[in-house]
Amino acid sequence: MRVDAINHVSQLYKPASTQKAGKTEELKKRDAYEISQPAKDYQVAKKAVAEADDVREDKIASLKEALASGTYNVSSQEIAEKIVSKYFDISI
Repeated sequence: MRVDAINHVSQLYKPASTQKAGKTEELKKRDAYEISQPAKDYQVAKKAVAEADDVREDKIASLKEALASGTYNVSSQEIAEKIVSKYFDISI
């Protein structure tokens, strides 16, 4: 075997020299993100809904008073009209 061949083979297994990137290149290449305007609007709306009360206390109080005094009346005609309108709104 030739000595030159052994030198050539040993050179193949040496680690390749690496170049270190400078810190200036690292600082220039930072990841960035941007939130779209619809997403910002959604965040504001979501926050407003979360802060709003789930129960409308004023409406509940007036209904309780009407029930307690016996003045709460529900028209069967109004109920029938709402049922029919809901049915046709969904079907169309």
